Amino acid sequence: MRKIYLKCKQLYMKHKEVINYLIFGFLSFVVSMATYYLARICFDYVISNIISWIIAVIFSYVTNKLFVFESKIEGKRKLVKEFVTFILSRIFTLVLETLILYMMVDLMNMNDRMVKVIAQIIVILMNYILSKLIIFKKKKTEEIA
Repeated sequence: MRKIYLKCKQLYMKHKEVINYLIFGFLSFVVSMATYYLARICFDYVISNIISWIIAVIFSYVTNKLFVFESKIEGKRKLVKEFVTFILSRIFTLVLETLILYMMVDLMNMNDRMVKVIAQIIVILMNYILSKLIIFKKKKTEEIA
């Protein structure tokens, strides 16, 4: 049993960033979907999508910064730059998600809840790529340490 635990721990440590992104990406998906469904009680799918996006982005920034990419940004100016870059990348994927919803719901008459799931999968992948390569990109000195 101890061997299995050690092997799992070793595997986790080797792929920690990806595993944590999958965990927190899933939790962000849950936050987004839950707020989307709640907002749909009162609003159309576009407004509901924007509301769910705002809440999911705030959740994602905190969890990505602390647990996934373990950003060690110091100073208010650098923190603001990191946050603004994060928001801008998420605005890009919001536009992408909204276009997917529009094309598949309005133009193809598909169920908005089913399309939301498909769009979320695409957005989660894009968000990881943007976060890894742009927002929380590690400097050479961080990678060595």
